[in-house]
Amino acid sequence: MKVLVIGSGGREHALAWRLSQSQSVTDVFVAPGNPGAAQVARCVPALSIDDQLAFALEHQIDLTVVGPEAPLVAGIVDRFRAAGLTICGPTALAARLEGSKAFSKEIMSRAGVPTARYVVTTTREQALRALDQFGFPLVLKADGLAAGKGVVIAAHRRQAEAAIDELTSSRLVVEEFLPGEEVSYIVVTDGYRAIPFAPTQDHKAVFDGDKGPNTGGMGAYRDPGILTEQQDESIQRTIIEPVLARMREEGHPFTGFLYAGLMLTANGPRVLEFNVRLGDPETQPLMCGLQSDLAQILLAAAQGSLAGV
Repeated sequence: MKVLVIGSGGREHALAWRLSQSQSVTDVFVAPGNPGAAQVARCVPALSIDDQLAFALEHQIDLTVVGPEAPLVAGIVDRFRAAGLTICGPTALAARLEGSKAFSKEIMSRAGVPTARYVVTTTREQALRALDQFGFPLVLKADGLAAGKGVVIAAHRRQAEAAIDELTSSRLVVEEFLPGEEVSYIVVTDGYRAIPFAPTQDHKAVFDGDKGPNTGGMGAYRDPGILTEQQDESIQRTIIEPVLARMREEGHPFTGFLYAGLMLTANGPRVLEFNVRLGDPETQPLMCGLQSDLAQILLAAAQGSLAGV
């Protein structure tokens, strides 16, 4: 099997490393890749979706795996499928679960998924009025993609007003702050069945002691003991299964990696956000701990046949 990994980060290096160890994989390509990925795969200078599609067709790629969210939101899965290629990931419409915080919240509400109370605003004046509906601290989120840096936790009104001015998105989600312990819960799914990875914790704050602004991730670790069996079952039953069912009902079944950013509150797990790809840096510890054949799992997810895995 020839596999193409899309992306240029540590996540893609980890994916290429694990895929290269699969007995069913003969060649691994990474577009565009990085020096680390070049040690375990062939990096190709294909930056655009057009170039990546042309490469996949020319080299008869059997499976494409997408790392970052931007090409998913831009419709890379739709393009590859239209060309008859097998690719693991959600369509552009399904990728709105990450591409739009407001859309994601709407899906959660329709699916009955536990999450924080929220208000969607489209003007500065609306956002300022929304502050009065929540106590402090509260959370402000830019609606679109922000590389993990579009969220501000405001401790007081002055900080919230500054965040409204600084966040570049005109559409914002203002929501209540949920205290608790944060967990990254990632599954791979064919739209019906979901196979969970071990839970991880991603530490985003730029300084030690969980201080400073959020980054895309300063580091992560994997530990099955982060969640109890009861918590794991609750997450699958009240969060993962309902959102997959809702996406099917919406006419946009979700395939690929679904990443639920969770807060373990006193009232149970609550969704902070959904991402539509593997986390970075969560992928690195996940790939180190994975014992199964990743290529076969991702191929089954892309082909809608996870029930046989």
